[in-house]
Amino acid sequence: MPHAVIVAHGQPSDPTPAEVSLAAFARSVGALTPDISVHSATLAAPNALENCLDELPDGATIYPLFMAKGWFVNNALPKRIGSRNVSVLDPLGVDPELPALVWDALHKILELNKWSAIEVDLVIAAHGSGRSQNPAKVAQEFASRLKSFGSFKSIRTGFVEQPPSIAEAAAGTESKSICLPFFACTGGHVLEDVPQELARAGFNGHVMPVVGELPRVQQHIADRLNQVSAE
Repeated sequence: MPHAVIVAHGQPSDPTPAEVSLAAFARSVGALTPDISVHSATLAAPNALENCLDELPDGATIYPLFMAKGWFVNNALPKRIGSRNVSVLDPLGVDPELPALVWDALHKILELNKWSAIEVDLVIAAHGSGRSQNPAKVAQEFASRLKSFGSFKSIRTGFVEQPPSIAEAAAGTESKSICLPFFACTGGHVLEDVPQELARAGFNGHVMPVVGELPRVQQHIADRLNQVSAE
C-alpha cells in the first residue's frame, strides 16, 4: 500500500495538541483515500517527521499543509527529510485550484444567509511575516484570484505578523461580512489572535473554518494523493 505523510508546522511551545489535531486531520483525509495509508507529523514536534519516515518504505509522498512555499517548505522540511527517498508535493496555499474550492464554501455561506456577494465584505485573515514578503504575497494573490469567482463588496486582507493588521482590515465591516482564516490548521493564531483582532474591529459577521478544514479542500488533498499514487 502507498504511504503519504501530511506535514504541518505545529506549535513549538506545546507540540502535543497540534500533533493530535493533525493526526485527526490525516485520519479524515485517509478515510477519503482507502488505498493509501495517510500519516502525519508536525515540524515542531522533535523527531516526529524523522521517526514517521523511518517506519515507512521508500517512496512515500509528503503533503505540506502550509499556506506558502516559504522557508519551512523550502529549507526546514528538506533538511528534516535528509536523504530519505520521498516525493514532496507543493503546499496547499499555492495550489492553483484553491480559490475555486474556497469559493464553493463561500457560495454556500452566501446562499445560507440569502446574501448577494456584491453586498458582502470578505476579510481574509492571514499569517504574514515580519521577515519575508512571500506569505503575504501568496495571500494577496489568492485574494486577487478569488475576485474572478464573485464580485464582493470588498475583499480585505489583514495579517497577524505584519501590517495591515486583521483588525485594520476588518474595520468598518457590517453584519453582512465573512472572515476567511487563511490558515492550513486551527492553531494558536486562529484560536486566539484572529478572534481578538476581529473583536478589536467590532466584527460581527460570519467566521469560516480555516482553509484546510473546508470539506472540499480535504477531498482535494485526498484526490491529489490518489493522483500521485496512480502515476
